[in-house]
Amino acid sequence: MEKNIKHIIIINGTGGSGKDTFVNLCSKYAKIVNFSSIDKVKEIARLIGWDGQKEEKDRKFLSDLKKLTTEYNDMSFNTIKEAVEKFNHSDNDVLFIHIREPEEISRAVVAFNASTLLVKRIGVENIISNYSDANVDNYNYDYSITNSTLEELDNLAFEFIKSLKINYSNSKVKK
Repeated sequence: MEKNIKHIIIINGTGGSGKDTFVNLCSKYAKIVNFSSIDKVKEIARLIGWDGQKEEKDRKFLSDLKKLTTEYNDMSFNTIKEAVEKFNHSDNDVLFIHIREPEEISRAVVAFNASTLLVKRIGVENIISNYSDANVDNYNYDYSITNSTLEELDNLAFEFIKSLKINYSNSKVKK
């Protein structure tokens, strides 16, 4: 049987654009791993009182905390490296890594031979209250999709997975 090429996709988009929904829809058509560069930051934030909200002050707090942990010990990038290593030893087809900051996106593209994807949603304005969210559009992405309806997003997910040329005999569902 032909071995699938694994794909690492850096995914980005402003809050509420539909990134997680897109990844979930992609999982109908291929074996997907969904990972966020801020997961470990969120764990720390919860330990010091963050209640899981995503209001402007929460977003700024998480952005600032990520910056601090990156400066201190490169925590987020190290957790990304661990996720990539685990993915490379799995039978999954695509690893989506959520990263907001353009310089970290560039670094991951080089380190992991990743492609980039921007998700936009009609009627959702970019968040500009913190460094991470404010710079979502400041990168030249390989792919860009516009989320309008759930049905259209599902079609875009199918077409995106199809464009990766994943061996469909290994995929979960054919359309």
